[in-house]
Amino acid sequence: MTKTLDVSRTIPTQEEMLAAPADDYMSPRQLAFFRDLLRKERDALLAAAKDTTLHLQENEATPDPSDRATMEEDHTLELRVRDRERKLLHKIDEALDRIEGGNFGWCEETGEPIGIARLIARPTATYSVEAQERYEKRRKMRGG
Repeated sequence: MTKTLDVSRTIPTQEEMLAAPADDYMSPRQLAFFRDLLRKERDALLAAAKDTTLHLQENEATPDPSDRATMEEDHTLELRVRDRERKLLHKIDEALDRIEGGNFGWCEETGEPIGIARLIARPTATYSVEAQERYEKRRKMRGG
């Protein structure tokens, strides 16, 4: 007995996503693509955080003050990167929640599609390009 592969269950490629017709927007296959993309990004960030933790736990005792200062600066930079990644992890979890809630891919301001190309570039996006530009202009005008 041979098993037939259910093509509708396979995750599309990025090229297939970009070439998909407009009426396929946020279909189960497309949502599977973004779910997979977000999970892979989350897994990579978690692995990097684990590596950083292991690296920071290493006691590299060095008597030279210059070497110690350089090491401390490297650790500070590493921690800053991890802090940004921690914030990104939160956004990834929110995007995964939006997938499960059925509102992933739709602009929070206008309700319009965010767009496949934008979501591939930034899968945590919550605004369309136009709405994002308006948001950034408002933020600049408020000084923050």
